[in-house]
Amino acid sequence: MNPTYDFTGQVAFVTGAGSGMGLAAARAFATSGAAVALADVNEAAVHEAAKDLADAGHQALALVCDVADEDQVAAAVDRTVATFGRLDMAYNNAGLQIPPADAADEGADQFDRVHAINLRGVWASMKHELRHMREQGSGAIVNCSSLGGLVGLPGRASYHSSKHGVIGLTTSAALEYAPRGIRINAICPGTIDTPMVSDMIAKGELDRAEAEAAVLWLCSPGAGFVIGVALPVDGGYTAR
Repeated sequence: MNPTYDFTGQVAFVTGAGSGMGLAAARAFATSGAAVALADVNEAAVHEAAKDLADAGHQALALVCDVADEDQVAAAVDRTVATFGRLDMAYNNAGLQIPPADAADEGADQFDRVHAINLRGVWASMKHELRHMREQGSGAIVNCSSLGGLVGLPGRASYHSSKHGVIGLTTSAALEYAPRGIRINAICPGTIDTPMVSDMIAKGELDRAEAEAAVLWLCSPGAGFVIGVALPVDGGYTAR
C-alpha cells in the first residue's frame, strides 16, 4: 500500500523541477495539496510543467533559476515566499552528471562546473530556504545526493566528490537547525551508471518514483524524528 500525504496549506520549493525526479516530486507535492514553486534553468520546460499543474487545478509557480548563481537562487526563494506567503518544504534536486574521466586527466573546468551545480547549488538553495524557515520556526528540507555520495567508482571522482559534499552539508546543517524546528535530510537515489543499476531499472526493480516517495515521506510528520540521514533509495545496492 502506498502512503498518502496531506500537505494542504503548505508550500514546497523544488529545484530541477522541469523534468525527471524534480518534476515527479513537484507533481507529488501538488497532488498532496501543497502550493509548489518549480525552479529550473530550462525556461520552456519549467513553464510547461507549472502550466500543466495549474491546468489540473493546483497552485504552481514557474521560476527560471540557475542554482550555480546564488543571486538567482535567493530571488527564486524570495519570490516563492512573496507569492505563497511561507515556505514549508524544499527539495534541492538540481544536479549535473558529467562524462567519466581519468582522475589524472580531468580538467578543472569540469570539476568546477559539477561542483557549482551539485554542491554549491545545494548550499545556496539550503542557505536561502533556511533564512525563511528559521523565521517560521519550522520546515523540512531534502537535499538530493546520490549513490555517488555513498560509494566510489572509477572515472567518477569529481562527480562523486560533489555528491559526498551534499551529505556533509546535510548532516552538519541538520544538527544546527533541528533545535530550531527544521529537519534536513538527504536522499541517495540509485542513479549512478553501473550495469547492475541499469539492469535493475530495466527490470522495474528500481524506480525513480521511489525517490519521489522518499522525498514526500521525509517532508511529512511521519518522519518527524528523522534528522540528518542520507537515505539510500537503491534497491539494496549499498547493502551488498
